[in-house]
Amino acid sequence: MTVDTAPAPAVPSPSPTAPRTRGRLRVRPARLGLHAFLLAVSLAFLAPLLLAVYASLRPYEETARHGYFSLPRNLSFDYYRQAFLDSGMTKYFVNSLLIAVPGVLLALFLASFVAFAVARLRMRGGMVLLMLFTAGNLLPQQVIVTPLYVLFNRVPLPYWMSESMTMYDSYWAVIAVQVGFQLGFCVFVLANFMRTLPHEILEAAVVDGAGVWTQYWRITLPLCRPALAALGTLQFTWMYNDFLWALVFVSDGDKLPITSALNNLRGQFFTDYNLLAAGSVIVALPTILVFLILQRHFIAGLTLGSSKG
Repeated sequence: MTVDTAPAPAVPSPSPTAPRTRGRLRVRPARLGLHAFLLAVSLAFLAPLLLAVYASLRPYEETARHGYFSLPRNLSFDYYRQAFLDSGMTKYFVNSLLIAVPGVLLALFLASFVAFAVARLRMRGGMVLLMLFTAGNLLPQQVIVTPLYVLFNRVPLPYWMSESMTMYDSYWAVIAVQVGFQLGFCVFVLANFMRTLPHEILEAAVVDGAGVWTQYWRITLPLCRPALAALGTLQFTWMYNDFLWALVFVSDGDKLPITSALNNLRGQFFTDYNLLAAGSVIVALPTILVFLILQRHFIAGLTLGSSKG
């Protein structure tokens, strides 16, 4: 009894031009040069921060004698403890959060309204409105410092909102300016983001009887989470690091934000720059923490549409 066996299929030999999936991969010089360039740019941006951290760990006498780029002989975290205690940063951290958090939420909330009307409702004159909001970013902030100072001294507020009975010397003045200047950028980004969303989703919602508010709050905003996270990260960084507006519109030293607390580390006749570097690193920690928390959504918001053909 004989059994017929089918011949085994021939295995095609790998083409010399086909990319290798196993073994050693060949790195092209162009890609190697690109990675070297990106590494150099990253180090250039990180150099000031790394130098500040390095200086904050060394005593001032050592850097004054041997220079900031010399090898360390003594490293400690004493300057961080001294900077946090001597400047009273806890109070100033709270002041910055009272300005930055409401400012970010208001800017994103108001900007999403305008962006939804421009991008999704197809209102007449929407493009002109978008151009006006975008053009507001071109106005130099320093130009309107004096008019806003006079205006805020004349706008009344109840005592429970401001001890000065006006917008001047209150958090409301700083928040209003921050939201006003950042609103145009947020509208521009969100409007372009919303235009990439499929219109069939809203059409299906309209067929099911969804109103404008439902289309905005329950359908559009959840889809805009990556863009909102990216904008929230940027807006918090900008509002938190702002120094000009609080210095102009707040006269009470106990209401100043964290950026002004660094002035408390400067002496009248002598400034320990290593101590100032430690304070700067502490001040930067909240923005780094916010970025780490929203990193996934932040990157998704920046790269959305990059692969769209």
